Order: sequence, then structure tokens, then C-alpha cells
Amino acid sequence: MDGDDELVSVLPIHYSNTLSPNVHIHQFPLLSRPLQTPPAAAVSGKRIRARIKPITRRIEIHVPVDPRPEVWNSERSKSLGVARQEDDREKNQDVGKMKQREGEEARLTEVRMRSEHIPQEGAYMLGVVRNGHLHLQPISETHQFRPTLTYLDVMSRKTRRSRGDAGSDEDSDDGPPPDPDEPPPVQTITSKKEKKPLETKEVQVSARKAMDDKGNLQGGLSAVRREMLLAIRAEEDEAWQDLEFCDGETAEGQEMFEAVFSQSDEHLECKSDITTFLKDIKGL
Repeated sequence: MDGDDELVSVLPIHYSNTLSPNVHIHQFPLLSRPLQTPPAAAVSGKRIRARIKPITRRIEIHVPVDPRPEVWNSERSKSLGVARQEDDREKNQDVGKMKQREGEEARLTEVRMRSEHIPQEGAYMLGVVRNGHLHLQPISETHQFRPTLTYLDVMSRKTRRSRGDAGSDEDSDDGPPPDPDEPPPVQTITSKKEKKPLETKEVQVSARKAMDDKGNLQGGLSAVRREMLLAIRAEEDEAWQDLEFCDGETAEGQEMFEAVFSQSDEHLECKSDITTFLKDIKGL
């Protein structure tokens, strides 16, 4: 703050936690338009849907695609729909409303935005200014949403199989490609020698599990990798719970927006001083 800065106005602050712990920040870094159902999809009755896995704190928002021929390839959506259906079965997601109706052709009809939970350091507040008053609500969680494209991996595997390149899914054992800046290895030619008869020997081997100082087994998967695999498995096994999505134009959305503003005129008292504030600043 410069010395020439002038004080423009003083805003009374209203704090309320009536919505806590249900106030989240949802970030959509790749979204280039409002999170609304495309008009062409809304005409056919399509709506945005949402679901959640409360234990692993994973949220999905399903946005219908724009079915207009000039922006959407309906033929391509068939192969993409089959791939997504197979991807759902592999990840144990083919449940509830996600099941295909009998006789219905699989199609890709929606874009799934999946959340990634972002840990919060300290307390975050949502602030809205209305009629010269600043209203604050505590934020409990922050999520960042990105489209899920894992069904493209399924399509890639199918393409490789159809070309007879079934072994390309696994990493090659030939190692990394040679460095073009290094000279090529020298090849040596050896003459063939007569093979000697093999001698058989009896060897006795004993194996035992080695443990570290903490009693953990050594070797195999690392602890970090094991925890990561267990977390992935727990998320795949957890069932989805449907949520009702209400955008800002609905009556429910307007009602929740009004709940952000405090209706109390109770005066807030500051119980800390400038010394406490300065001590909490890291590196000061």
C-alpha cells in the first residue's frame, strides 16, 4: 500500500457459517463457456448430472454434448461410446444409471468432468459484496475439474490389437533408444566353439523374508506405491451417489445464493491484535 493511496470506503463485514461445511470452490481451468446444458441438447431433454464418492471425495459432473452436426461427429461418437462403456466396466463404474438400456446403441453423449481434491493450507473465505456490505462464508474444500479421457486408452489398445501389434501394450525389453551423439557400439564376431556337455549339480537354496527395523517387509512394492495402489482400488470399489445439479438460473440455485448473505446484525469483536497477526506471517 502506497502512501498516496486514498481510502475509498469502509465495508462492514458480516460472517456466517450457515452453509458450512458445504461451501466448495470448483475450478474449471479448461472450460471456455458457462457450465450449462447446450441449447440443442436441452431441447431433447438432456440435463447436466452429477455424482459423488463421499469417502474418497471424488465428484463428477456430466455435461451433455452439443449434438449439432456442424460441431459433433455422430458416427465417431459410436466408437467412443463403446470404448467408454468398456472403460467403465474395467473400473467397476458400470452401475446404476450408467448401465446401457437393452437394445440401445452405445454412444458418447456427454463430457465427464472429474474433480481432483486440492489440499488447503489455512482458512479460506468466500467473500461477496452486496449493498456496501462484505459477506464472508468459510470454504471447506477446493476441487479442480478436468475432462476424463481414459476411454481413449481403450480405443488405442483396440487399434493396436487390430493391427496385430498385441505386444505393444507392454514396455519393450530392448531398453531406451541409442543416443545419436554417442558412437555406435563395436560389434565383435567370435568363432563357434564346440559345446561342452552340461554338468548337473544339486543346489539347496533357502529363502526368508527380510524385515527392517520397523517390522516392515523389504523388497517388492515400496510403501508409497502400495498406498497409492490401495487408494486407487478403494476409489474404484466405492459406489457413486447421485447428486442433483442446479445451475444459477434455477430456483434452488437462487435460494442457495441468497443463503450466502448473513441476515444477522450482530457486531463482530476482534479478539486478536496486530502482534498476533504479525507472528502468524511465515518468514517475518
